[in-house]
Amino acid sequence: MEEMQTRPNAPFQGGESPLAATDPEWVAITTAFAGQEVPAASPLTEKERMLCILAALLGCQGMGAFRKALGSALDAGVEPVAIREVIYQATAYLGIGRVQDFLAAANEVMAQHGIRLPLPAQGTTDAATRFDKGLAKQVSLFGEGMARVQTDGPAARRNVNRWLAGNCFGDYYTRNGLDDKEREMITFCFLLAQGGCENQLRGHTRGNLGVGNGKARLYAFVEQCMPYIGYPRTLNAMNIVDEVTGQAQ
Repeated sequence: MEEMQTRPNAPFQGGESPLAATDPEWVAITTAFAGQEVPAASPLTEKERMLCILAALLGCQGMGAFRKALGSALDAGVEPVAIREVIYQATAYLGIGRVQDFLAAANEVMAQHGIRLPLPAQGTTDAATRFDKGLAKQVSLFGEGMARVQTDGPAARRNVNRWLAGNCFGDYYTRNGLDDKEREMITFCFLLAQGGCENQLRGHTRGNLGVGNGKARLYAFVEQCMPYIGYPRTLNAMNIVDEVTGQAQ
């Protein structure tokens, strides 16, 4: 793998935008902001920054910008397996209906970049182990209370609680390709970008703190998502970070 480049000019790198002909002022403003000013302020690695952006674009369903950002990520040296893991994990937080077309688009962009598909398998569980390994991952990230949910939670939620352990964590979080810090980072970005998930964003703010993504890093994640999701969701996410980190002090 070639050494990763720094600060690609997202969102328009990886393909010339037809808007450059019809709306050159808008392209100039958004390219300078999202592609230069915001990246220049980031303390994140280029891989972290690009994974945040891809997760946010999945969360807000920004297909056009996603395709171009994915091309930029590949051009910058982000591993295709890592990108694919972002898309796979998004399924647990956005649903099949909102992820399937993004996976197909990603495969098209990767093929255009000469990447051979399918990529190497990264799964570490099977039907017999996914629940136990998923629950163990939940407990490691969020504490022993996650195990008690399986036995003490409301009977009406038994199926969903079991699926959270076996599917969300057992099928996705146990995979190779990303580490726990990266997985909590992208989950945080999925949630803040789609909006309406404040309770879950609080939980995964705590999860990020638990894996070592402190307040400064959480702010950095939000900032890199900001050009793609707008100020209201950005400020809402920062307020939740302030709230949760204040409680943790």
